[in-house]
Amino acid sequence: MSGNSSPIPDYLLIHSDAFSMKPRMHFDDVAWEKSTDIYDDWPYTLYEQVAYNDIGVFLREHYRPRQHQEFRPFKTGGFNTSLLMTFTDNSGAVIRFPLPGAVMFPEEKVRNEVSTMRFILDKTRTSDKIPIPVPFISHWGQRTESPSKAGPFIIMDYINHKGTMRDLLQIPSRQPGERPVLNPDLSIARLEALYGKLANMVLSLSTLAFNQIGSPSLDQNDDSTWKVRHRPLSYSMNEIVQLGTLPRSKLPTPTTTYEKTSSYFETLAELHISHLINQRNDAVDSENDCRRKIVGRFLFRKIIRDLELRKKWVSYETGPFPLWCDDFRPENVLVDEAETITGVVDWEFTYTAPVEFTYAPPWWLLLEKPEYWSKGLDDWCMEYEKRLPVFLRAMSNCEDEAIRTGRLTESQRLSIPMRESWESGDFWIMYAARGNFAFDAIYWQKIDQRFFGPTTTCLDPSNAWKERLDVLEPEERQKLEEYVDLKLRQMETRVLAWDPDEHTLEYMAKMNA
Repeated sequence: MSGNSSPIPDYLLIHSDAFSMKPRMHFDDVAWEKSTDIYDDWPYTLYEQVAYNDIGVFLREHYRPRQHQEFRPFKTGGFNTSLLMTFTDNSGAVIRFPLPGAVMFPEEKVRNEVSTMRFILDKTRTSDKIPIPVPFISHWGQRTESPSKAGPFIIMDYINHKGTMRDLLQIPSRQPGERPVLNPDLSIARLEALYGKLANMVLSLSTLAFNQIGSPSLDQNDDSTWKVRHRPLSYSMNEIVQLGTLPRSKLPTPTTTYEKTSSYFETLAELHISHLINQRNDAVDSENDCRRKIVGRFLFRKIIRDLELRKKWVSYETGPFPLWCDDFRPENVLVDEAETITGVVDWEFTYTAPVEFTYAPPWWLLLEKPEYWSKGLDDWCMEYEKRLPVFLRAMSNCEDEAIRTGRLTESQRLSIPMRESWESGDFWIMYAARGNFAFDAIYWQKIDQRFFGPTTTCLDPSNAWKERLDVLEPEERQKLEEYVDLKLRQMETRVLAWDPDEHTLEYMAKMNA
């Protein structure tokens, strides 16, 4: 290098620690360990004799009067634990509690889920709607109303079922605890038939829309009118507080709603930045990794803020905003022996969302998310593209039947915009917007070059950020240096920086007593 040449900043040099991006950002392991300790242990407190008896008596008193036969622990999943009471007439009732340590907003979660299930039942039971079978809720309440102060709860009908749609779609030899894999031996006809049952549920949800983004509930002054009155509490909001150590105060306030698609997407982009900066441990692996993650989040925000860039992927700025469930997937769709759908459960992270969410084809066609696919993102895409035409054909058949019976209009078809979303790459914007821990590989491999052009490092996306620094605003370049310095200093120590809810904090105090 000649003496009068400008020196190349050290962080632009190729270092020995340069590596391909990992498929997802790490959880904060310190918070994850604490969270796991709590939600693994807590259900057993319900089985202690006094609490167990209180819950059983409470359930019997608040369900429809009948002679009970058995009361037992039923199921513990990712967010809830439940107990089942069966009756002599072969019916049953479930009481379900959110898991401390896993659910960061238990009372809000329960309220939203109750509102969602009642709204769906109210709006899809008429002959002009595609029905969605949700459990009937007989009673619900917050923590102060629960037996033995066990937490907010829902009492609902037990839905008889043999299994789930996932059981029908996955490799039969899957062992408990193994991640699901779509059975490659399913015939096209069989796969299309199963996809068709799920497509009907997706189609029905898409017809339930509001003029705002948020969580719907009954109007306080009119028990027949539904309004969006609360923030869209999402799966990722819960996750970045639980496993990303984002303070709850950094989220939109509980009464925040959105009237524009761009406003909501900008909130999601800001949450990506705030999450990265606030996750105390394991968020970055090195200085280069840190810069790449920050630059990617700044550029994603630019794609949303810049009107010309936004025009490429936002079609409905002011709605309508259909109902969207972050956790809708085959595992939550119950079936009987005849493979008829008997119920759809787990509606906690449901809200009205940009129509572009609904226009993206479902990620769950392969059962597994791209960031967990063992053979990498490119292989996931290759396998997904084999199944997508089958699903779109099934969706088109459902649309044809719904139009024939007057339950759908031609303009409400999803199969066409879903195909366009995948082909244009809009699918990946929606996926990245919702997936905080999956963001980085998705952004750099599937989004960046569409909006900012090719790079000389296109064969190694992990270094593409170096060619995007001139796209950043001056204040972003300044913030970049501040954030890198902060994250590198944080790497020197490991502490628990967690902001759980009061119910979880109380249980933590009991554990430490």
